[in-house]
Amino acid sequence: MNTEKHKYPQILLQNRKADRIATIDEYRQSGGYTALADVLKNRNPKDIQEILLDASLLGRGGAAFPAGRKMMTVAENAPHPRYVVCNADEMEPGTFKDRVLIHADPHQLIEGMVIAGYAIRASKGIIFIRPEYESAARILEREIAIAKEAGYVGKNILGTDYSYELIVHRSGGRYICGEVTAQLNALMGKRPNPKQPPPYPTEKGLWDKPTNIQNVETLCCMPHILKNGAEWFKNLALTPSGAGTKLYGISGKVRKPGCYELPMGIRLSEIIEEYAGGMRDGSEFKACLPGGASTQFLPKEFYHIEMDFDTLKKEGHRLGTAAIMVFDQKTCMVAATLNLMEFFARESCGWCTPCREGVPYIRDILQHIENGEGEEEHIPLLRKLCKYLYNAYCAFAPGAVAPVEGLLRYFEDEVREHITQKKCPFH
Repeated sequence: MNTEKHKYPQILLQNRKADRIATIDEYRQSGGYTALADVLKNRNPKDIQEILLDASLLGRGGAAFPAGRKMMTVAENAPHPRYVVCNADEMEPGTFKDRVLIHADPHQLIEGMVIAGYAIRASKGIIFIRPEYESAARILEREIAIAKEAGYVGKNILGTDYSYELIVHRSGGRYICGEVTAQLNALMGKRPNPKQPPPYPTEKGLWDKPTNIQNVETLCCMPHILKNGAEWFKNLALTPSGAGTKLYGISGKVRKPGCYELPMGIRLSEIIEEYAGGMRDGSEFKACLPGGASTQFLPKEFYHIEMDFDTLKKEGHRLGTAAIMVFDQKTCMVAATLNLMEFFARESCGWCTPCREGVPYIRDILQHIENGEGEEEHIPLLRKLCKYLYNAYCAFAPGAVAPVEGLLRYFEDEVREHITQKKCPFH
């Protein structure tokens, strides 16, 4: 067990060590694989789906779709083979929680993958992992072999009639591969362009067979829910609308950047002040991105907001991956937004016109403004372009313009200052 004292229960990170991963024996000592043994012996796939739905487990990859509901969309009479894909691509800037989970307790993910497989009667699971996570990929391959030797993966798991193969697939890279349908194309060796549903992947996914795709953190929650119950999971949250704990990754102008497991619904100010050590010396909180690069800036007025999906949604924001990127009073918000748009312009797959042409256009306008070459008409033009990008083929473009929308929503005066002074006032 982790000897560090915690104010709140540590569920996903209870076996986290400072210098190594948890072994299979350590995972079992903390109750690991008991949920798998129980579901294989005592529960049918429908039971699992209903428990996860009752627990209000929302997808932790950013979309926040109910995990149990997604499983239920695989019809009972759907064809075989069926697949489960774990999305460990994690190329959202500022996001690193899934890597922390894999390095802390890989058997937690392995058990979650097998349970998710049993819940839809899949015969194969694939962990899709980004190329930069080579150490995590090697850890998973090694620990999957250990789990197979112990009877938790492979033929006739724990002496039952359920068999399940689990492999690791290294991505060729690119941010677009995190989009569900693009990821399936990448797995099949095709160009990773998104596909517009219907049909949905749970009907026709990999090789036109039913495929359930879940995030690393979502899968890691499943064994704990099935072991302790839906009400237990919901009671971990601090808000009525929340459920479970959440991994909050915090970076930027704080003293202790890192990944912290905290209750869903904890206030932003508590995360920053009590866990991230407060702002750096000489820094004052100006804004943050609450859930990675594809969310809008949260300014000072939201400093005490409850960090859960519903609370942020009511304010017109998204929790996303809960990757909190903190900016101080010395930060030029135009330059910060430009930096993000450079990333999105580079990572667009180029499949549709709004994204292929619109994202670089927005980047170029921001570059002009940052260089002191901005014009007053650039502000309404940026708003118009952001609106047009919602006509793109997938969610990439609306996510890409989220920081621009936040810039114009809360820091229009700063943008206009660049234009009137014909220079960046911060440099």
